[in-house]
Amino acid sequence: MDNYDYIIVGAGSAGSVLAARLAEDARTRVLLLEAGPSDLHPWIQMPIGYGKAFYDARFNWKYTTEPDPNRDGARTYWPRGKVLGGSSSINAMVWARGHRHDYDEWGAVAPGWGWSDIAPLFRRIEDWEGGDDGIRGQGGPVHIHDVRDEVHPLTRTYIQAMAQAGFPQAPDYNGADMEGAAFYQITTRGGFRASAARSYLWPAKKRANLRILTRAQATRVVLEGRRATGVEYRHKGRAVTATARQIILCGGAINSPQLLQLSGIGPGALLQRHGIPVIHDNPHVGRHLMDHLGADALYRVNVPSLNQQLGPLWGKAWNGLRYVLTRKGPLSLSLNQGGGFIRVMEDATRPDIQLYFSPVSYTRAPVGVRPLMNPDPFPGMLLGFNPCKPTSEGYLEIASPDPLAAPRLHANYLDTNYDRAVMLAGMALMRKIAQTPAFKAVIEEEIAPGPQVADEAQMAEFIRQKAWTVFHQCGTARIGSDPGNAVVDPSLKVHGIEGLRVADASIFPTIPTGNTNAPAIMTGEKAADILRAAARQDSP
Repeated sequence: MDNYDYIIVGAGSAGSVLAARLAEDARTRVLLLEAGPSDLHPWIQMPIGYGKAFYDARFNWKYTTEPDPNRDGARTYWPRGKVLGGSSSINAMVWARGHRHDYDEWGAVAPGWGWSDIAPLFRRIEDWEGGDDGIRGQGGPVHIHDVRDEVHPLTRTYIQAMAQAGFPQAPDYNGADMEGAAFYQITTRGGFRASAARSYLWPAKKRANLRILTRAQATRVVLEGRRATGVEYRHKGRAVTATARQIILCGGAINSPQLLQLSGIGPGALLQRHGIPVIHDNPHVGRHLMDHLGADALYRVNVPSLNQQLGPLWGKAWNGLRYVLTRKGPLSLSLNQGGGFIRVMEDATRPDIQLYFSPVSYTRAPVGVRPLMNPDPFPGMLLGFNPCKPTSEGYLEIASPDPLAAPRLHANYLDTNYDRAVMLAGMALMRKIAQTPAFKAVIEEEIAPGPQVADEAQMAEFIRQKAWTVFHQCGTARIGSDPGNAVVDPSLKVHGIEGLRVADASIFPTIPTGNTNAPAIMTGEKAADILRAAARQDSP
């Protein structure tokens, strides 16, 4: 049995940050547990390698949802990082802070989490190469790369088409105003992925007071009455218990509520059904699951796309050599080179859909099939979107008391009239953008949805069958001052339990307008501030 000041469960986007920050105080002992392996692998460090890590069980939990009645019984594949850096090590690297009103929504239920509280944390995190404007941060741990000078020519055509459709370019969607078309900013440095692990943990590894254990899967939070005193975990085939003054769960929107339920904290009836003693009956643990559901249109074009660079063996060899020698080229970027945040519904007062443009196309394989994500054999591009603030909520619950068994995930997509309406409006907008002069000059045909999808009923069926997650699950251990309506309080303490906190995307009370990696990293920084302040207050 080992004793620490802090045990952090999960070395993902938030956990990597929190461990590194807490270990800055040499007087503290920090244990960081990660169920997955080290991130020292080319598919992790090379930016476009996420196309491989995306389906690799060595680095990925590879979750699959239960059949969704709102999508004709479809199951959805949910990749989640199982590696140092968590999902920041396998994601598409887009950096999006979100809209300031997202955080005003948070602050309304959790004082201290409003935009004025959060904005300085983003500045602390960022090493933005676009210049100092008083809003963006420079010199922080996470390098944010501006790709506009490196994108494929089709991405510039996309920006031109957006302007013709009435959506001018946003100079910096993470700056004063996020609305408009954009070249995406990505988390890379010198041609390598700038994950939370590489940005925070790598510099912290040399600290003697930080112990990082990989392939160590937490199985239960040890509770003495209503106080958390330790964590049980499996490492090298052994069951081990470590104790600490504070336990912080950073396993993400799936693993953190799963571990709470396995430890007797969650919906009482569910726990009793699985023979788990109920320590604290909280029906919100695992509920309020939010995600961004997206859809895209596939086009064949009459000019070369990245398909011609990344598909043939000679193209892979050439771009591989270019990357090795220069750290440049398409392997140093994300597949989503363009996008933006715009309004599509008539009554919208802020961006309500996020756009994605990829100058490469590929066919998504069904759940259960191992796709290689090889580009299509013809020149193609993808134009896609997701609603920014969906109103449907799902839930997750343990499937058994076995901590190694995956939980049951109920996505419950398209459950509200609003969500169905905005998806239809988004698909109509994709076709409108494709009809602009800039795109009409390069598009040969719409392959999907295809001309056979001509009315709203047919488009609704296409959406049910072909929509896909944007991998932004959150909200399953949400924050809030009211213990009857939340899992953690504004200081991230689990309501009803002492010595236990949660700090990851599961605490989001509403889904952000945009990608969730930046808000998750910010949550790690915020958690570090909270815990260090608490430690100072407790010091004699």
